[in-house]
Amino acid sequence: MTRRIHIGAVPVGGGAPVSVQSMTNTKTTDTPATLAQIRALAAAGADVVRLAVPDRAAAENLGAIVRQSPVPLVADIHFDYRLALEAIRQGIAALRLNPGNIGGEEKVRAVVEAAKAAGVPIRIGVNAGSLDRELLRKYGAPTAEALVESALQHVRILEAMDFRDMKISLKAHDVPLTLAAYRLMSQRVEYPLHLGITEAGTPKSGVIKSAVGIGALLAEGIGDTIRVSLTGDPVVEVRVANEILKSLGLREYGPTLISCPTCGRTSIDLPAIAAEVEARLDGIKEPLSVAVMGCVVNGPGEAREADVGIAGGKGEGLVFRKGEILRKVPEGALVTELFREIDALLAERRAAAP
Repeated sequence: MTRRIHIGAVPVGGGAPVSVQSMTNTKTTDTPATLAQIRALAAAGADVVRLAVPDRAAAENLGAIVRQSPVPLVADIHFDYRLALEAIRQGIAALRLNPGNIGGEEKVRAVVEAAKAAGVPIRIGVNAGSLDRELLRKYGAPTAEALVESALQHVRILEAMDFRDMKISLKAHDVPLTLAAYRLMSQRVEYPLHLGITEAGTPKSGVIKSAVGIGALLAEGIGDTIRVSLTGDPVVEVRVANEILKSLGLREYGPTLISCPTCGRTSIDLPAIAAEVEARLDGIKEPLSVAVMGCVVNGPGEAREADVGIAGGKGEGLVFRKGEILRKVPEGALVTELFREIDALLAERRAAAP
């Protein structure tokens, strides 16, 4: 088990639930736009949000954002230790930086002392695309061993200053390389690990790479917090991250849609119905499993574990709960009747809640 740290009130490591992170793509100097995106990310299920801090103006504006944010915020710092100091003064919950690239020992010590005093943890983030030249010469390429050695160099700098409130990421766009690096690092340290496939691409390809890479590590018990990196709206990152956790039984959040792949027995427009159901489920936050099946013969039985579902036949279909058929309805009323049952089920749960 890894050590536990806290990003604001969010525990990371030490057996805590795997948390979901994302990063804004707004200008950090634009308070309204950045807060709007943070709130959207939090509503989608993000536990922690990271902000780019490229200059003094961005660092000095952090306080205005921190004070209104619904979730803890992390400042992403490169090269200039003064930005890290200002971010701490502005009340940031955590830092993402590499102590080896923010200046000499005196500058690193200044950041470490300020972070200690404020209870601000540091994420050491190593990227395969920006490894030190000496390591590239030593290993000949961005290998798992090179990524781990790079991270450990930064770790040792902080440990030498008696700072251990940290977590580590080892990211690459190559999935096998990322898997090998995290597996190796998990054997070398007890610090929490932040998982991700960096520069994974657009949702079309990036979702697959992220699900395979992050999911494989989580299934092995490796990883304490995750960020899915996709080009575009970061809210999509959070939704994908939550789906990865849900698929592994690591998080209960919102509905899970069970939908059969269709076959020659299907006589309804199942893809259209499933898409409509998925869209209407989007606003529900409670855990709920919903089945949309194309066959009245096998559908209820195949989806017997679903809380509620529908199974289509020719011109009509069935509404069922936990595999038990409730009623037969016309095909055109299937979705309406399904959500009538969902509303009833959620009302029952809320009434029974203490």
